Amino acid sequence: MAHLYMLRPFWKDKERFWVTFDKEDARSLLKSEKVYPCFFPTNRSLKALIINTGLAWKVLRKERPDLIISSGAAVAVPFFYLGKLLGAKLIYIEVFDRIDKPTLTGKIVYPIVDKMIVEWEEMKKVYPKAINFGGIF
Repeated sequence: MAHLYMLRPFWKDKERFWVTFDKEDARSLLKSEKVYPCFFPTNRSLKALIINTGLAWKVLRKERPDLIISSGAAVAVPFFYLGKLLGAKLIYIEVFDRIDKPTLTGKIVYPIVDKMIVEWEEMKKVYPKAINFGGIF
């Protein structure tokens, strides 16, 4: 979420909503934003995947976004796959601390994304179609 918030100049004038964990940092940073809390912890949790898939279906049918952007976490998986079915464009930003190995979420969504953004040139060996934006932080 912090990664995406740092891209504020890009999204500040756009209609948007957020899906993130209901934690103090998110509540504070996104206090004036439309937020849908998702289930966590998500790491390799089938229960979280099932719950967040239900949430994704409900939210995406209601909001009908043209574009979905994520910077990580397994919650991106159901939102990306269902969003793709509903016609949304997908942008995934691989996390900053991955320099030469993919995250599990990145590997799962890479085949369907419209744009994969990485922050290290070495990651283009992992994701050949990626765009290196350099560090966002």
